[in-house]
Amino acid sequence: MLNAGLGGWPARRAAMSPDRTAFVFRDRATTYAEVFDRTTRLARQLRAAGVRKGDRVAYLGQNHPAFVETMFATHMLGGIFVPLNFRLAAPEIDYLLAHSGATVLVHAPEHAPEHAFGQAVRTVVALGPDYENWLAAGDPTPVDVPVGLDDAACVLYTSGTTGRPKGATLTHGNLIWNCYNLLVGVDVAADEVTLVSAPLFHVAALNQCLLPTFLKGGCSVIMPSWSVDACFDLIAGHRVTWMFGVTTMFAGLARSPRWAGADLSSVRCLMAGGAAVPPALIHTYQERGLTFCQGYGLTETAPGATFLEAGESERKAGSAGVPVFFTNVRCVRPDLTDTAPGEPGEVIIQGPNVTPGYWDDPAATARAFSEGRWFHSGDIAYVDPDGHFHIVDRVKDMYISGGENVYPAEVEAAVYEHPAVAEVAVIGVPDATWGEVGRAFVITVPGRDLTIGELRAFLAERLARYKLPVHLDIVDDLPRTGSNKIQKSRLRDTLGSTPGRT
Repeated sequence: MLNAGLGGWPARRAAMSPDRTAFVFRDRATTYAEVFDRTTRLARQLRAAGVRKGDRVAYLGQNHPAFVETMFATHMLGGIFVPLNFRLAAPEIDYLLAHSGATVLVHAPEHAPEHAFGQAVRTVVALGPDYENWLAAGDPTPVDVPVGLDDAACVLYTSGTTGRPKGATLTHGNLIWNCYNLLVGVDVAADEVTLVSAPLFHVAALNQCLLPTFLKGGCSVIMPSWSVDACFDLIAGHRVTWMFGVTTMFAGLARSPRWAGADLSSVRCLMAGGAAVPPALIHTYQERGLTFCQGYGLTETAPGATFLEAGESERKAGSAGVPVFFTNVRCVRPDLTDTAPGEPGEVIIQGPNVTPGYWDDPAATARAFSEGRWFHSGDIAYVDPDGHFHIVDRVKDMYISGGENVYPAEVEAAVYEHPAVAEVAVIGVPDATWGEVGRAFVITVPGRDLTIGELRAFLAERLARYKLPVHLDIVDDLPRTGSNKIQKSRLRDTLGSTPGRT
């Protein structure tokens, strides 16, 4: 086979396990043989629409098997897949389509772009009857285009917290080496039943869950969107063995009235990433006898950089683990010398899973790397004497109070231990005396209340005084990104909308 990239996977997996279930979506099962047939037909239709090697094909919509079909069909032709965040506004979608130069867009009907028809996009297909008819009319003759590991596979746009989003280019090699790293750290089995609960346009759901499961011939149960109740139902109904989530998703499950009685007996491993996970939340899952593993990575590292394997998940709870097998990770000072154990520094990463750069943005690419192709994450961590990485926070989220660095993730982990707290986010806000102080936004456990005095008294034995929040906002919800991470930029933008309790 000439295609050494992901475009060859449907054919290889169909040859090895044609009758195994590849995907379950809304109780409809699709076998690996059917995946190969459908993606081949779709690839032929994309070719008829003018897609050639290097062309971009975009997808806009919630999780759906068509996302995966569009991706594999694009890769069969040597094209570049561009998954879009469906929660973005129309002008933001327009920008991403224009910046990527996508010529074909497959989208869910409820996420129809407003202006894509007037741009470079020549073919727009909505899911439903139009998509199914278009696919079914495709020629089932296999396509085999030469694709190498260094060829671009995807452009994944970052959240754009500062300025315009950047498109991280990931090659086929980046994605495949990431799968190797994941499979070394997690015992993914051929009978795995993986719950794909985070958005597939997010790098972790796609590359840490769905692709490794596909590679092993397991079954991916695809959730259209996140729902606590649906998650419990799918775990029990399909005997889910493995799932990935971010802190807010796992916190939502743990505070649900169904938590105590939920059937989680089939689950072999839970994997968290996206942000530091409070140890108190990890212990909540461990008390149920569940293996809870935390990893660390970025879109630009495809995403795995470090991982805490199951055998260490209790002893090192709260750690993001050690560098994944085929990747180098360091914690460095500004002069790029390695930090001492326990000393905070920036995380930098080097390896075959690291992006070659940003799409059509050589300046951003140059800024992201130092000599030796070390990628600078912008994240702060420290390494303990055993070599385990502990993610402290984003550089941009750190604030300085009275001349001291404060890392909100550390404060959040301590706040989370309070029995009245269901979720929390902490940011730095201006203060006339100290320069900046902490402001905590808390969702309380139903029936519980909390004052700033009570919170500060609780934290006084856990944190230095300068780290204690000065302001407290009790809120009903927290703004979230498309991947369910808390969006602190929006908290900063809307400080005046919710009265703080001081």
